[in-house]
Amino acid sequence: MTKEKRASWSGSLAFVLAASASAVGLGNLWRFPYLAAKYGGGVFIAVYLLLSLTLGFTLLVTEIALGRYSRQSQLTAFRQLGHPRWNFLGVLSTIIPLFILPYYNVIGGWVVKYFAAYVKLVSGGGGLDNPQAFFESFIAAPWDPFVCMLLFTVVTCAVIIIGVKNGIEKANLVMMPILLVMAVGIAVYVATIPGAGEGIRFYLVPDFSTCDNIGKVVLGAMGQMFYSLSLAMGIMITYGSYMRRCDSVPKASVRIVAADTFVAVLSGFMIIPVVVMFAAASGGGRAAIDAGPGLMFVTLPKVFASLGSAGIWIGFVFFVLVLFAALTSAISMTEACVAAVCDFFRIRRVTSVVLVCVWSLLLGAVSAFGYGRWADFKPCGLPALEFFDASMNVLTPVVAALICIYVGWVLRPKRILAECQRDGSAVGFKVFYVVMVKFVAPVLVLAILVSEVCRIFGIGGWAI
Repeated sequence: MTKEKRASWSGSLAFVLAASASAVGLGNLWRFPYLAAKYGGGVFIAVYLLLSLTLGFTLLVTEIALGRYSRQSQLTAFRQLGHPRWNFLGVLSTIIPLFILPYYNVIGGWVVKYFAAYVKLVSGGGGLDNPQAFFESFIAAPWDPFVCMLLFTVVTCAVIIIGVKNGIEKANLVMMPILLVMAVGIAVYVATIPGAGEGIRFYLVPDFSTCDNIGKVVLGAMGQMFYSLSLAMGIMITYGSYMRRCDSVPKASVRIVAADTFVAVLSGFMIIPVVVMFAAASGGGRAAIDAGPGLMFVTLPKVFASLGSAGIWIGFVFFVLVLFAALTSAISMTEACVAAVCDFFRIRRVTSVVLVCVWSLLLGAVSAFGYGRWADFKPCGLPALEFFDASMNVLTPVVAALICIYVGWVLRPKRILAECQRDGSAVGFKVFYVVMVKFVAPVLVLAILVSEVCRIFGIGGWAI
């Protein structure tokens, strides 16, 4: 079948908005505040900012430039670069979104469930009197998790099937501004609540007593930055392949890092003060600021309930925000998979979307039923969703390290720098980029890999 003409963004702003929307996902809304609270508040934030502007910027420039140069998705991009022995990188880069997307859609389905619950609450109904029991009964229900995942997946695929400009670009043009306005609105409201000042100080003021090991702070910040920016998932290569030749790769990368960091820091202002106040009132201490689904789906509904009638509306707005954040990230992962199938098999977008949708539903069912009817299926002793998450958290830094080694020592950095100059602008960070991609980035990314393996197997207490 004849290959369709390559799509493109309408401009630099559209690309930055789409890439930023990919970066602003569920991880930003719960994991950044949790890690900041765990690792010294302002200490963690400062380290995160430094790493984002160095390592994050380097990896973003690399992936976006690879995509624009090849005009291909991650699966076939490496074939265009003239080193056949490294074509396997395209396969590894495609495995990641293909396996992350199904279980991410399951979590997106959880968000759909909570959005519906808060719609019911603001309409005068009930159902969230006991958030812990609500969450546990929902994920263990026979069909509810799968049905919610199905709804979330169908909405995501509907956006993708329309196309890059008319689907992804327009969806982000609507959702991202609304997401930002809601995030700022919640943060401002939280700041006006009596007693919020203590929580803000807890979040922003450096506390060296809680970060006894600076290595953990750096690894925690680096891991969060790494996954937050959607690196080594094929997304930025695919999105870069739609980028116009006249747009600046470095400028776009800086803007993406800035947008992602802004939302990450802002999420702390939304969450930390109210959780700290709730912890003080309930006697829960630091345990109230928990990682993972517990913070978003159990602790925060308890916090919103403690704020009275206003808390119901805050919860409603918050889960609208979370739903948009989940959708924008799912859209980017789905597009990376769809583009890979299109480029490899040279089939039409509609056919590719159907194939990816079916794959996502089939594999997602394993995670959706993993706490209920298929709870006995535990690969490596973990529920299916947690197993897939742990596996991808190991594979992702492996791919990133290999890309850095490939660009730094095989392809050579000058190819990437030449692509950065294609729009006619001068590049003033050549020495910095060469040193980062050849020496610093591989070491730092491998450190993420080691820490993740240690976390999974409980080695040396290096749980991040």
